[in-house]
Amino acid sequence: MKAVVNQEICIGCTLCVQACPGVFRMEGDKAVAYVEPVPEVSSDLCRSAASQCPVTAITIIE
Repeated sequence: MKAVVNQEICIGCTLCVQACPGVFRMEGDKAVAYVEPVPEVSSDLCRSAASQCPVTAITIIE
């Protein structure tokens, strides 16, 4: 599975980083998914982070 953060939509709220720091981090004022593929151990947290994004900037690709 892969997580992608749409940089055009991301508002830099850091919710994804807080929910799943093993996959997301801040680069400047935007979040990025810095691990590919998402480790199996982080997959549930990653999906949760995507669902919590207030602007739906995170796409999960199975």
